Amino acid sequence: MNLRMTLATTTRVLDQLRHDHRSVALILVVPALLLTAVYFLYENESLPPGATRTFDRVGLMMLAIFPFVVMFLVTSITMLRERTSGTLERLLTTPIHKADLLFGYALAFSIMAALQSLVATAVAYWIFNLDIKGSPALVVLIAVINAVLGVALGLLCSAFARTEFQAVQFMPVVVVPQILLCGLFVAREHMNQALDNISGVLPLTFSVDALKEIAGNSEATATMWQDALVMGLIVVGVLVLASLTLRRQTR
Repeated sequence: MNLRMTLATTTRVLDQLRHDHRSVALILVVPALLLTAVYFLYENESLPPGATRTFDRVGLMMLAIFPFVVMFLVTSITMLRERTSGTLERLLTTPIHKADLLFGYALAFSIMAALQSLVATAVAYWIFNLDIKGSPALVVLIAVINAVLGVALGLLCSAFARTEFQAVQFMPVVVVPQILLCGLFVAREHMNQALDNISGVLPLTFSVDALKEIAGNSEATATMWQDALVMGLIVVGVLVLASLTLRRQTR
């Protein structure tokens, strides 16, 4: 890898995004709008005194899940367009390495993911009064890692798609099972044993576990840092795998 090439790729992707207003809106605005919808779903719930709002639990998890889904979609389709338009083939005739290209993309979308997480977290705390014990900074950290995970998986899956429709078809295969089994809807200890075992190796599970640690503790715990580290290692591993499977063009 060459740092200069990686940063050049990052700059190019950010410049492209700057002129793509719809993608910017999808990345920055849509998660906040979806979070708003989640808030109003539970707006009229009746709670006994001192009980925790459902939004404080579900909304917190959505701060990580929404960026994951959005970045997966945007990244997989963007990389596919690069390949089908011939841009990727032209780039790979230059001295740039596949890893420079993939990590440059990851860095560019990570910057967008950080902005996305800041916007969504600000909406959750300042508008909807999200109430948890942990620091908002830790919530943003996990949300960003989760969004970068979506970027990495999107880059990997784009290598196996020939059309944008095929790229979207990876959603029910890669994204939906993780959302269903991460512990958001049913606690893992109450799951079927086989599903619990599958859940234990899915990246999104570590994200939800980390957010639960943040919600229940005023200080960062060792378990939270461990989950964050595992997620980070998974991101790097997926990006390396994506660089090995990256094709110059779609035939």
